[in-house]
Amino acid sequence: MPEGHEEAGKRALRAQGAANPKNQVQSVAKVFAVLKAFGPGATELTVADVAGRAGLDRGTAFRLIHTLADLGYLRSVPGSRRWRLTLRCLELGFAALSAGDLPEHATPLLREVVPDVADAASLGALDAGQVVYLARVEAGLERHGVVRRPGTRVGAYATALGQAILAWLPEGEQAAHLQAVERVKLSERTLTDLGDLLARLKAVRAQGFAVSDGENAYGLRTVATPVLDGAGRPVAGISLTVASTRQPVADFVAAAAPVALRIAAELEDGLRLSLGAIGLPQMAGARRA
Repeated sequence: MPEGHEEAGKRALRAQGAANPKNQVQSVAKVFAVLKAFGPGATELTVADVAGRAGLDRGTAFRLIHTLADLGYLRSVPGSRRWRLTLRCLELGFAALSAGDLPEHATPLLREVVPDVADAASLGALDAGQVVYLARVEAGLERHGVVRRPGTRVGAYATALGQAILAWLPEGEQAAHLQAVERVKLSERTLTDLGDLLARLKAVRAQGFAVSDGENAYGLRTVATPVLDGAGRPVAGISLTVASTRQPVADFVAAAAPVALRIAAELEDGLRLSLGAIGLPQMAGARRA
């Protein structure tokens, strides 16, 4: 996939998990369109401004603005025909922000996909060539002897989760992380050669997600994708894993990749909208390459 099309491909996969429009209450959608019409550089708007930015007719915009004003979420600007948001809008986001850091926000999303889509779902971050697992939900993988409790560290080179995060770093940083740990074969499919791994990371970046089929542990298949910040740098990664006996790899990738991308996109929105209030916890023994 050409470089200019990689994000389009990623968005297309995410769109597969979008809500069915038939299930939407249009009046609620219009209310939020009015609220979202305000923003940086558009803090005070007329009815016509709101209508244009929200894609509504002026009559609908007028009624919704006055309803929101009666509820305390909008206020008229004295001496003008403009409106602005009130501080009461903060309560709409406070409940989400107060839930804590990124693992706490990710865990409910991981629970939603286990066991229907995957046998395990994880959130991890990169630290000096290792993936540090920050959140994990699983069901039924104990027999494979794979333990990935929060705080567990695994060489990033040998995991789909690690490769998904590494793929969105500059090549120099990729090499530094890959050289920061001893690279040993965990199965006959594990890549350990630096050149081979760098080539793999380019392929992962082009595809939009990483896939592992028995490279990290026999009998397990994993799809993983990065969680990017506003500048496009990987903050963390999401992985979904199944036992190889459950699904052929192609079927698993087709089912799991859009779900992993959707979860990552939701966390990315949270990072962006929180303006730094949501972040990673301090990792014990953290080092930097």
